[in-house]
Parts: sequence; C-alpha cells; structure tokens
Amino acid sequence: MVHQRRFVDALGRSVDIPEPPQRIVSLVPSLTEALFAFGLRERIVGVTRYCVEPAEGVAYKAKVGGTKNVDVATVRELRPDIVFANVEENTKPDIEALEAAGLRVFLTYARTVAEAISELQMLAEITGTAAAADPILHDAIAALGEAHSVSRPAVRTFCPVWRNPWMTIGPDTYIHDVLTVCGAENVYGEASERYPGIELSDVAGRQPELVLLPDEPYRFSEKNLPEVIEALPGVRIELVDGKMLCWYGPRIGPSLRKLQGIIHGDTGV
Repeated sequence: MVHQRRFVDALGRSVDIPEPPQRIVSLVPSLTEALFAFGLRERIVGVTRYCVEPAEGVAYKAKVGGTKNVDVATVRELRPDIVFANVEENTKPDIEALEAAGLRVFLTYARTVAEAISELQMLAEITGTAAAADPILHDAIAALGEAHSVSRPAVRTFCPVWRNPWMTIGPDTYIHDVLTVCGAENVYGEASERYPGIELSDVAGRQPELVLLPDEPYRFSEKNLPEVIEALPGVRIELVDGKMLCWYGPRIGPSLRKLQGIIHGDTGV
C-alpha cells in the first residue's frame, strides 16, 4: 500500500502526490535550476524555453513553449507525474488547461525570501531529494540570517524592471523583499501596485541614492545609462545580474551576499 502524501500549494490547494514524481515538467526558470541542483536531471522531461539554467542540463530537454504561452499538448505528450508552475510567471488559462488535460499541477508563489526557502524545502520533500537539497537550503537560511543581523542605514534604491513603458517594483513582490533584506529601501515600496508603471522623470523626486539596472526581465545595459544619468544626475548606478534579484533556488545564498555588497558599496559585508 502506497503511503498517501498530501501537500498544500501556493493557492492553498491540497495536492496528493503518492510518491516522488519520476517525470517532471517545470514551467518556472528558477525552479528548473533548483530541481537540477537537487539532482533531478534524469527525471526532468520538459521545461520552457526561458528555462536556461543550468545550460548544459536544459539543452536537451523537451521545450514546452514559453512561461506565458505553454504548449499544453506537448506537456500532455510528455506524460509528467507533476507540473511545477507559478501563479505569477504562468497564466491562469494555461494552468486550467493543464489540469483539464488531467495533469497534476503544483503551484508556487513566493513573494519573500523566507517563502522561497520554504517552497524549495517543500519541493525537495515532494521530489524525495531532501538530502541533496539540504546544503543549498542551509546556505540560503544562513545568508538570510546574516542579512537580518546587519544593522546599517538603508540605501534608498530605485530598481526598474521594464522600459517603454517604465515599470518598477512595488510591495508584495520577491524582488522588493530581496532589496529590503539586503539593506535597500525601495523608493516605490509603498506603491499601490506590485509593478507600478512610472515616468522616469518622476523618480528624482523620490530621492534615490542608488539605481539598480538588472538585465532581466528587461535587458538593461550600458546603452541605457545616459538616459538614467540625465534623469538622475549624481545618483550611483549599478548594472546587475537580474537573476540575483528574481531567481531563487541555489542562487539565494550567493545572491543575498553579493547584493548587500553592491547596495552598500562593497563595505561591511
């Protein structure tokens, strides 16, 4: 008799997973990287085209469309025991279509670093990879504790995530919490929207001390510097790896440590 295992996903739904899944489809780039790090290379049968890490691992996996336009027919043909998806990164119609096709979908939705760690712990339990995941999770927990133990004035920070139109980070988002944990004060942290549309000309009035320009989801680069410098003369600007801000999994520990150094000018960390 198989022991019944029941897990609660991000929407509070009970999902019965009788045994560790042997065929996995991941629709979430950061979770794909985490699942590989947990040692699940052979059990992952499908990923999205945005699942680019680890590069050597995903190269030969079946591609099931994008995060926002999943090819449900291809997923079904892969006969997964479970599909890992995300409330924010994937669309409700795609999730509903997958479930209508009879597939087991487990939804994630971490909006804080602590929630991300908890979700990763659950994924390790679901997949039976607790031993392999433990060093990664231990490092993430340690890095979060280290960050919380640091007492320094917060650095007022502007972090756009899109251009044309300009958009930035509001409250109740993973990136907002990462910034807060690492010692930044998000100048749009009290916005009424999670990803508010803004005018670049209005940012100066919020008196940022630092601008972080990530290379994803929008690929900010050196070519964007003149525009930002003109709007925010004298403000320190840093081009950063966007994965440090929005990917969780094996990156959490290293990202928290590196971001603290960037935010505080490489002092005290």
